[in-house]
Amino acid sequence: MMTPNNIIDANDSNFDYYVLAYSQKKPVVVDFWAKWSETSKTLTPLLEQLTDKNKGAFRLVKVNVEDNPQLTQRYNIYNIPTVKAFQNGHIMGEFNGVKSKQQIREFIDQIVPSPDALLLEKAQSLLNMEKWAEAEETSREVLDKHPAQPTARLILAKSLLGQDQSAEALQHLQNFPPSPEYRYAEKLRPLAQTLADFKEAGATPTTKVDAIYYRALRLIGMGNIPAALDGLLDVLRANKRYDNGRARLVVLGLFTLLGESHPITQDYRTELANILF
Repeated sequence: MMTPNNIIDANDSNFDYYVLAYSQKKPVVVDFWAKWSETSKTLTPLLEQLTDKNKGAFRLVKVNVEDNPQLTQRYNIYNIPTVKAFQNGHIMGEFNGVKSKQQIREFIDQIVPSPDALLLEKAQSLLNMEKWAEAEETSREVLDKHPAQPTARLILAKSLLGQDQSAEALQHLQNFPPSPEYRYAEKLRPLAQTLADFKEAGATPTTKVDAIYYRALRLIGMGNIPAALDGLLDVLRANKRYDNGRARLVVLGLFTLLGESHPITQDYRTELANILF
């Protein structure tokens, strides 16, 4: 519900306090309006609705340009209405004149991250810290509302792989929605498929290389990725095309699981390149 602090009127004397100082805590959207502007009569109620809908994620400040000439001159207000967004005391975005409802909503969305965006950021942060169970829980919160959300789906698949739940991870990676995340899902799929097959059927090694490979797969399930990579690289040293190239794809899948900036990925990618090339 809208509170008095979310929508207020400001003037020449209190603008710095209500807008610039407050914007250090939350974004502030300033509506420079005039009584004679027909567009203002349409825009201002819409901004109020969006403020209410976002439940205090930003403050809306209304400035009557006719009553506040200093602000009008200070911010070069030549067209009415003019909307400026402030954060940390500085203008972060603006528009003026007639805009569609969709354009106005998009402007607000750029200023105020949606709850889903914040949840995704939280889930990614948890994933980066390898807090697999917490990343899973947070990504599922997003997917409960948006089942096809690709970023949440990818984070969920990674968090499941981190918890040795490869069969369910594979389900989320199959038929992945078209998106920038698709290419990462494709790199994870051979890893999930191999681990799921290994857990379901098991395997009896017939060679020393087989034994090293199967042990590496078990180590992945135990969460000991560095030791697993050591074994997988030994397998590739013996046979670059081992298991029809699947061993190499498992290694690449582990790099995708950890992320390109992870120290383990950076160390072992160099070693992989030395082996393959």
